[in-house]
Amino acid sequence: MKYDFDRITERRGTDSVKWDLAGTLFKTEDLLPMWVADMDFEVPDFIREAISARNAHPILGYTFRPTRFYEALVSWLKRRHGWEVPPEAVSFSPGIVPALNLAVLGLTSPGDRIVVQPPVYFPFFSAVTNHGRELVYNQLIDHQGHYQIDFDHLEQQFRQGASMFFLCHPHNPVGRVWNRGELEQLAELCIRYKVLILSDEIHSDLLLFGHKHLPIASLGREVADITLTCVAPSKTFNLAGLHTSAVVITQPELKKKYDRSLDAVHVGGGNIFGQVAMEAAYTHGDEWLSQLISYLENNFRILEKEMGSCLPGVRISPLEATYLAWMDFSFLKMSDQELREFMVDRARVGMNDGPMFGPGGSGYQRLNIAAPAATLREGIRRIVDAINEIMPI
Repeated sequence: MKYDFDRITERRGTDSVKWDLAGTLFKTEDLLPMWVADMDFEVPDFIREAISARNAHPILGYTFRPTRFYEALVSWLKRRHGWEVPPEAVSFSPGIVPALNLAVLGLTSPGDRIVVQPPVYFPFFSAVTNHGRELVYNQLIDHQGHYQIDFDHLEQQFRQGASMFFLCHPHNPVGRVWNRGELEQLAELCIRYKVLILSDEIHSDLLLFGHKHLPIASLGREVADITLTCVAPSKTFNLAGLHTSAVVITQPELKKKYDRSLDAVHVGGGNIFGQVAMEAAYTHGDEWLSQLISYLENNFRILEKEMGSCLPGVRISPLEATYLAWMDFSFLKMSDQELREFMVDRARVGMNDGPMFGPGGSGYQRLNIAAPAATLREGIRRIVDAINEIMPI
């Protein structure tokens, strides 16, 4: 079956954060929202049909997660990433961000140092600071838009004491898929210094241009025993509103601690439709995802060609995974506030501002390319036209 990713579906009036809250966030309604990480593509039919079938039953009472729920996830991880995990290693979370917070609460103590790698997904910061832990930076090294890990600095931070390390893999917003050598070096340091790993792998299915994802916990028993791996269908299949994800923890005592944290705040029940959607996605989603990947790759080529050729000063980081383009506009010589105002008021495009991702984000904007090509081209045109007005070629 050929899926239609060119179809433009009106999202205004659906209480969409991306579209209906854009006016509040950016203080104007005259704007094309290309910010928050959900897609402007329709949820695949096999997921909507599964939800409709469950909704056809007139009672929506308390439910539990049956064996087939766990089997669908386990089968997906093996099929897509070659990672074999037992169903009993899978815990629940109503989202990756809740999982981060639950892990911090259940597995660390007030005052503990937790290391993150900015520029990075900004909820990493609050998951640490909201609970009285110390936020420690290990800033990524920017080599002309291609990012690498500063292992010497990371080891220095570990030597000073750290209880947990947040890994973003693939990395949001810089688009890296960490390779085996990098992951092995990370794992070796965490094992040596007895640092727990919380690996956010929510973008692991969105691999572009032939890149392969290697779950860090799949490297071996020793690293698996200190790792919590967060996965979800929400980015892959556009299901963020269903608040359903999983945490894979193969070490039994570690899993018990996480599960106690989950139970303590009573958020383990989940969402009946999220449960159905996740099972359908991981059972029937391979072909749809294959076509989505091809479309996203083409969209990134469009961005590189139409933005890069018209604005050679813009530096677009290589995109190995995710649908989030990380773009350096420092050639404009604007402050971050000026850059934000320019993109909103002159270009009329709403993106995520680089500084929200922490150190290393100044001068950057994050643009969501998961939209019909016509929408993407319109966003590019607006940015190019606005810059050409102030810097004619």
